[in-house]
Amino acid sequence: MNTPPVIGPEAPAALADLLRQAAPSRLFVLADTNTARDCYPRLLAHLPAHELLTIEAGEEYKTLATCAEVWSWLTAHQADRHALLVCIGGGVVTDLGGFCAATYKRGIRCVGVPTTLLAQVDAAVGGKTGVDFEGFKNHIGVFQEPEAVFIYPAFLQTLPPRELRSGYAEVIKHALIADAPAFAQLHGLRVDAQPDWTATIQHSVAIKENIVTQDPHESGPRKLLNFGHTIGHAIESYLLTQPGREVRHGEAVAAGILCESWLSAQRNLLSAGELTEIAGVVRETFAKIQFSQLETEAIAAYATHDKKNRADVINCTLLHGIGRGVYDQAITLAEVRAALDYYHQAAL
Repeated sequence: MNTPPVIGPEAPAALADLLRQAAPSRLFVLADTNTARDCYPRLLAHLPAHELLTIEAGEEYKTLATCAEVWSWLTAHQADRHALLVCIGGGVVTDLGGFCAATYKRGIRCVGVPTTLLAQVDAAVGGKTGVDFEGFKNHIGVFQEPEAVFIYPAFLQTLPPRELRSGYAEVIKHALIADAPAFAQLHGLRVDAQPDWTATIQHSVAIKENIVTQDPHESGPRKLLNFGHTIGHAIESYLLTQPGREVRHGEAVAAGILCESWLSAQRNLLSAGELTEIAGVVRETFAKIQFSQLETEAIAAYATHDKKNRADVINCTLLHGIGRGVYDQAITLAEVRAALDYYHQAAL
């Protein structure tokens, strides 16, 4: 990304300024059915002439089939390599739109306008793009920084409480891996009653940007950002195969945070008191994800496809105390199953 994300009420006007300076040959806007209804109209006054494509909302549409729809649309409207794509949406639109832009004609410029808390604190920052494939989260994708990101916290007013809670899981994660004092401030926070998320967004974005700057392509420290995701993605991926039982990404990450915190405690990296503290913060916001003990084997199997793995080794990020993540921690399938058993029996 050429410039830091613009965060605050000035974001729409800053978006308009960038689009004037970028002078694309053609401007394209991608939204989903929710953001086309709730967010796109608020940006219309700041957008020059453009074409709009609306895709279906939901993780189940984060697929190569939807990418083909986007690529066909760009082709039909004769988008050349000097075109620019503005992605207005949450994690699905951010990831999928960025991937489509990065691969269309070997790459056109892309601008992110994240509209959910999850996208604003995490998905839109760092240049990870991708789609799900054959049931595996973000299995196909590339690293490609957007031209710019514009974060307008007022869009969060359009979200149902469940979507806010989903994004909050990434806020918890950032504090746990990098800022113990910030985690201490999360005790008792009422997600549904926050009047202004701007400071929280700025804090999470700063943590992520600092880590990504050190390691853009995830060969080292960037793996810290995957805390909660090895087991969280396994839970999310499995439940995507169970119609009617799908969970939000952040809900699965919150479960993964508890499982991987428990593994940290099992290795004496995290004290029993710290594990209790983490469970307390998660418990305040997230309900327990329901799965049977008989399903733990099937869920754990998804962890063998985690992108941090090397050969047959499951590489996980754990905690060496609250506020300090440690990456490249080899864990076994048996440990994943044990962590899921802990969550199933005692975590919440």
